Amino acid sequence: MLYSDHHGWLKGWLRAKLGCTADAADLAQDTFLRLLNRDERADGGDGAAPARDLRQPRAYLTRIAQGLVIDHWRRRDVERAYLDALANQPEAEAPSPETRALIIETLVRMDAALDALKPRTREAFLLAQLDGMTGPAIAARLGVSLATVERDLVAGWQQCYRVYFL
Repeated sequence: MLYSDHHGWLKGWLRAKLGCTADAADLAQDTFLRLLNRDERADGGDGAAPARDLRQPRAYLTRIAQGLVIDHWRRRDVERAYLDALANQPEAEAPSPETRALIIETLVRMDAALDALKPRTREAFLLAQLDGMTGPAIAARLGVSLATVERDLVAGWQQCYRVYFL
């Protein structure tokens, strides 16, 4: 009942946000899948009310869909940046479509992992990993102690580990 009552509305709302009927249909479907997964977890005794008991289903569906829209745009940005960088490489070095898809998925996961870090921690980690800066140089640049930089670098690596191995 929830799906049939609200799917058309949600797809229209998403189409207005995204400007693309196909993407709207995909994200509407993903929204209801998230809701179903939530219901399965609610049956596990976590105290969450099942979707059939929602008092404001459109507000809840909108909240889920907004998160999916943000993820959608983030993925598009990461994919576009990678493809732009790839365009600067010689064609002979271009990866296969399958490898490209794996790389993009990895980049999206890494982007989300780094986004979850505190801004200073993310900056310290990126300065070390992308710019090759040393701990003392990062500490001087950020105006923090070397111990703080070392903690930030450990936190960055732990976040990367969680994303890929847990």
